[in-house]
Amino acid sequence: MVSANPIIVPLDVSSEQAAISLLNRLPQVNFWKVGLELFVSSGPSILHELKSRQKKIFLDLKFHDIPNTVSGACRAAARYGVDLITLHAAAGKETLQSAQAAAIAGAAESGQPVPRLIAITLLTSLNARHLAFDLKIPLELPEYVLQMALLAQESGLAGAVCSPQEVAQLRQTCGDDFLLVCPGVRPTWAEAGDQRRVVTPAAALRAGANYLVIGRPITAAPDPVAAFERICAELECAELE
Repeated sequence: MVSANPIIVPLDVSSEQAAISLLNRLPQVNFWKVGLELFVSSGPSILHELKSRQKKIFLDLKFHDIPNTVSGACRAAARYGVDLITLHAAAGKETLQSAQAAAIAGAAESGQPVPRLIAITLLTSLNARHLAFDLKIPLELPEYVLQMALLAQESGLAGAVCSPQEVAQLRQTCGDDFLLVCPGVRPTWAEAGDQRRVVTPAAALRAGANYLVIGRPITAAPDPVAAFERICAELECAELE
C-alpha cells in the first residue's frame, strides 16, 4: 500500500442502501466520492454515514450557477464537514471567489475544517472535437483546460479537476501547492467506459496528480477488494521504480 493512498472511490450508486453495501465491502477505502445521483437520492444522510465511519468525503456536485446560488450551496456544503467540493470553473471568477468565501464562512459557522474547493476544467467525457464543434470554443483542448485551472487558482481555489493527460502541464504551470484531482484513470486491465481521455494510475501520479478517482475498475469488479488492492500494489511498485 502507498503511504498516503491517493485513490478516491466513487459511490456511484442510486441509493443509500447500495452505498452502505459498498462501504461495507471496501472498508480499506478511506476517501469516497459522493456525486449527483447518490446525493439527490439519499440527501445528506450519506455524508453523515461517511463521517461516522471517519472517511474523507469528496462532494462532487459540480455547482454551476450564478454567484449567489453557488456561494449559498458551498456555504451549506461546508457545514457537513466534507473535504473536497467541486464547482465548474466556467461559472466565472466572481462565482469562484464568492464560493470560496462562502465555504470558509460555512465551515466557521459549524466548527468544521474549511473544505478545499476544486474547479472542473473540462469534463473527461469531452474531447477536442466536442470542445470545437459542440461547445464552439475556439481554443485547443490543453489551452482551454489550462486557462480554466489558472482562473481557479487566481480566484483562490485550492485546485482543479482535470484529465491525467493535462495534469503535467497544469502541475508545471500552477505549481506544487495546487491540488490536482484526476478522473479518467484506468488500469491497463480495465475498460475505459465513457471516459475519453484516460491514463493509468501510475502514469497519472508520475505526471503530478494528487488524487485519482477510480470507480468501475474497482466497484464493478467481480472482487472489488482484490481490484482495489491490485491498483494499490501497482502504485506501490511504481513508487519504487
